[in-house]
Amino acid sequence: MSNRVQSKYKINRRLGVNLWGRPKSPFNKREYGPGQHGQRRRKPSDFGTQLAAKQKLKGYYGNIGEKQFRRYYQEAVRRRGDTGEKLIEILERRLDAVVYRAKFVPTVFAARQFVNHGHITVNGKRVNIPSYQVQDGDEVQVKARSRELPLVLDAIESPERDLPTYIEVQLKDMKARFVRGPKLADVPYPVQMEPNLVIEFYSR
Repeated sequence: MSNRVQSKYKINRRLGVNLWGRPKSPFNKREYGPGQHGQRRRKPSDFGTQLAAKQKLKGYYGNIGEKQFRRYYQEAVRRRGDTGEKLIEILERRLDAVVYRAKFVPTVFAARQFVNHGHITVNGKRVNIPSYQVQDGDEVQVKARSRELPLVLDAIESPERDLPTYIEVQLKDMKARFVRGPKLADVPYPVQMEPNLVIEFYSR
């Protein structure tokens, strides 16, 4: 398991936001960075603002490495249309992101592990690759033997998150259908994301 799972709340405080909107985040009580110098405030440069936007978007999806995230940017550039919107769509098509959005698990970190451990099928076939790109119309389902796991039952009953419009979910069957690639405005981020600044960061 990545060390980032253990330090996810430090990410919140370093970036200055409650990144996943969780009520238990220590950031709700300490709105400053971790460590001895965490309370120092400096006006960020343009580069610093762009870097923070990139770290916020990348950090939100859990364990995405820098090399992989840059590949997503390059793929977004190749696609026709607004590059920032295409980057968001690519990230939201990740299988672990779909599992998280469907409320089958409580966190993005749990979603990655859940997929890795083989608890998810796509169109009836087991897929254990968190970065797998889900296509329009694909059906993502929790395997029958995994539906009684406390992790899953607690996540489904949690009132913390709303279901987005681009995913149709049948909680009774623990099945989700990916309807379409979302726009930035469709994605229920608990904090403001600025993919345009991420594009500026990589296109320098």
